[in-house]
Parts: sequence; structure tokens; C-alpha cells
Amino acid sequence: MMHRLLLLAAGALHALSFSVSPLPAWSLPLTQILTLAILAWYVLRAGNVRQAAWHAAWFSISNFCTGIYWLFISMNTYGALAAPLAAAAVFLLSAYLSLYPILAASVTRYLSRSSIASFVLVWASSMALSEWLRSFIFTGFPWNSTGYAHTGSILSAWAPVLGVYGVGFMAALVSALLAAYFAFLQKQQRKAATLCLASMAGLLVISFGLKQITWHQPHGNPISIRLIQGNISQDRKFHPDTMLESIHENLDLALLAPANPDAPAKVIIFPETIIPGFQDRMSPQFWQSVTQLAENTQSVFFMGVPLRTLDHRGQRYTNSVIALDGKTSVEALMSGLGLPVYDKQHLVPFGEFIPYGFRWFVHAIGIPLGDFDRGTALQQNFVVQDQVFAPNICYEDVFGEELLPALFTRPDGSPGASIMFNVSNLAWFGDTFALGQHLQIARMRSMETARPMVRATNTGTTAAIDANGNLIAALPTTIPGVLDVQVQGTQGHTLYARTGNSLIIILSLLCIGLGMFFRKKP
Repeated sequence: MMHRLLLLAAGALHALSFSVSPLPAWSLPLTQILTLAILAWYVLRAGNVRQAAWHAAWFSISNFCTGIYWLFISMNTYGALAAPLAAAAVFLLSAYLSLYPILAASVTRYLSRSSIASFVLVWASSMALSEWLRSFIFTGFPWNSTGYAHTGSILSAWAPVLGVYGVGFMAALVSALLAAYFAFLQKQQRKAATLCLASMAGLLVISFGLKQITWHQPHGNPISIRLIQGNISQDRKFHPDTMLESIHENLDLALLAPANPDAPAKVIIFPETIIPGFQDRMSPQFWQSVTQLAENTQSVFFMGVPLRTLDHRGQRYTNSVIALDGKTSVEALMSGLGLPVYDKQHLVPFGEFIPYGFRWFVHAIGIPLGDFDRGTALQQNFVVQDQVFAPNICYEDVFGEELLPALFTRPDGSPGASIMFNVSNLAWFGDTFALGQHLQIARMRSMETARPMVRATNTGTTAAIDANGNLIAALPTTIPGVLDVQVQGTQGHTLYARTGNSLIIILSLLCIGLGMFFRKKP
């Protein structure tokens, strides 16, 4: 019983390592490695595969229930799903997500048997591969992958090389070496224990060396950007009586005096679905006022808007970002055609599309805007002055490999992105861990791509991140405000940008093979 309680506690604490609140930023990587090392220790000492799987189950169900508890708020508070059903839904999703670390623990125990050297290699590889599998099976949900705890640690040096799953591989490797260290001490094999410490030190030295590599160079001149955080509650945002008022609250923020009068914003970015209904339901007079506001501020607006369009593909409904300025025609805005547009490609199950057989569930939770069409691949970036902006919407930035095509020159010769930006509305989840977790995810995307990332969110965290993943500035969460920043665009491609997840998959498979070889050695 005590070991189960310890694993439950370790799993819950592990979940806290993915956001700077409530734990301080410096403690996140240490917390992640130490808690995962507890699971690694129990898997290493498990008598059989079944026991290893149960150890992982206790740890993982606690980890995921704690890490994504905020989904309860979206379903219960805003979706009107009864509390027992909402709690059951969070538990069932957590149980499903737990299958991946359970698989990793089972494979590790089966392949490594009693060899500690084999265990170290197979554990790191199996954990990395399980998180990669979690990123795309059933459309994927890679939230809180292990590497996100390390945006502030030396192991983040692996992000431009192997991506977030490579960072997770290194973190799992350290956790396995810690478990192996204590196992060797218990066996009084001090030389082997010393070798574990030396291996960890060697990994840190290599990581420090990688940290010295510069993967990017400046592109063009810095550009002034204003990020809007309207802090509109969900009940006001989608209510017919207050919808227009909430839109104007966001637009009024765009009119505030610039933080630096000598560098007014050239781009103003609004959050996801700042227009909470389809664009053709707004009056022409409304859109005329928006273009006039863009003209008055001498800026380009990037606005999150659900679009209803009719073209050669038929009638389409998309969750989109549009770019407009003072010269944009009202006819183009009403039709949604002839505009610079990005249509969201990776839709949220149940929130933005309805998986087959689950329409009854979406009707039960009552979340609006639940069935969009997917955006096409290789959409055009937005160009303002000499900077090229690549949009992504909401949790699209969790899927790092899917953002990579935007960094490269298109077949038609249009340029690759120099700045990435995300628009989100996390008001569905209240003032919870979700806001801090999403910020960590965005920082990892900048590290992987060597591109700055700016984020305009409804309730937080609205922030600017440089091309090395460092936080330039951020607004406090759940208050309205604007963030004026100067952002330097970049060019140049990391190894990860060129290869995606293929390198970490190959490395993990090779290490599993090597671990099976060591298993046969005394």
C-alpha cells in the first residue's frame, strides 16, 4: 500500500512540473526528474511485467488527473455537463493517456529483464517513443510531454536537435541513471554506481556544448507588435446580448497609447475568436469601423474569426485568423474570400470537430462552434514589412512537427516564417495550470525552430518569446491589457526543423536494440 501512495504522490507532483505556478521556475526540471526517477526505481525493481505496468498505472493516472484537471471546468462550468459526468470524462481521458507510460514501463521490464544497463537505455527510449505515439494516435494529445518541464534547464539544448521528445528522452535517461545509481549502491557495486554519476555528468557536459550553438541569424529590422488580452468571460463572449460589447472591449485596447511613442505597433494581434460568431453575421458597418480603426492606428490587424465561406470547395466553416488593414474591402471581410487567411488545421476533438459516434456527447456539453472544416496544408504566411508571420491557433502549437513547414520557402517562392504567433482562448479552463502549461509549450516551439513566438490570448498567458525560448515579456493572467514588444525576426534552420521527429525515433530504436544486447551480458 505504501508504494502505491508514494507513486500517486510522485505522479501528482510530476504534473506540477509543467507550469511555473504553483512551483517556482527553477524547481521544475528537478521536480520532473526526481519524481520520474521514483517511477523508474519501481519499474527497475518490479518482479515481472505486470507489476511494472501497475507501478506505471498508479503514477500516470495521478499525473494526468492532476495535470489536466482543468478540463473539468470547460465541461462543467461552461459546457453545462453534470459534475459527475465531467469528472468521469477527465478520469477516463487520464486513464487513456496513462496507457502510454504503462506501455513504456511494460516494454522496459520485458526487454531489459534483470540487466540494469539494458534498463537505462530501454527506459529512456520507451518513454520517448510512448510520448511520440501519444502525439498522433486518435489525432493526438501530447499535452505535458516530459520535455516541457525543461524549458529552463540545460537539457533544453537538445530541443533544436531532437525536439521535445528528444528532451524527454534525455530527462528519462537521467531519471533511469538515478534509479540505477541507487540500485548499484544497494548491491554494493560502487564502481557501477560511480559510472552512473559519470554518465550523468557527461550528458550535462554535452548539453552545455550544444547550448553554445547559435541556430539562427537576424532577419530584417525588429518590428513593433501589440498583443491584446481582453479577458472576456465565456458567458459574456458567446451571449448574444453582450457579444458586441466584448468585441469592442478588445478593439478599445488597440487604441491605447503605445508604450514607446517612437515605435507604435505595426501589427496588432487579437486573441482566438475575438469575433465569436461567423464573420458574415456581422454588419458591413461593423467591418467598416474595424478597417477604419486599422487605418487610424496605421497597423495590420491579425484577428481570430470563425469564417463561413463559399468557394469551389463548397460551403466551409473554419476557425481562422485573418489579416486586415485600412485598405481591406468590406466585401472581402463579409465573404471571407480574397483575404490573407489561415485556417486551423489541427482541430480539437469535441470542441472543433465531432469524432464519429460522439455527436450525442457534444450536444450534452453544449459547447458552441463544434464542427469545423480543417485547413489545408502549406497555407500562406502573413507578410508585414520585411517580417513573415506564421500563425497557429490554440493548441496547434502542441504539435511541433506540424509547425515546421511554415519555416521553409513555399513551392510558389513565398518566404518561410521569421516570426511565429499563436492566438488562443483559454478562458474555457479558468485561471488554472493550463495557462502556464501552454506558455511552456510555446517556449519549447521557439527552441525547436529558432523562431520568436508571440501569443495573444483572451485570459493568458499573453507573452513574447525570443528565438532561444527566453521569455521577453508577459502580461499577468486574467486581467485585460496590452503588451507592446519589439520582436526581432530570425532565419536559419535547426536540425530539428529539417528532420522533425525522425532522429529521436531512430535514436530510440537504436538504443532499444543496444539495450537488448546488454541484456545478454553479465
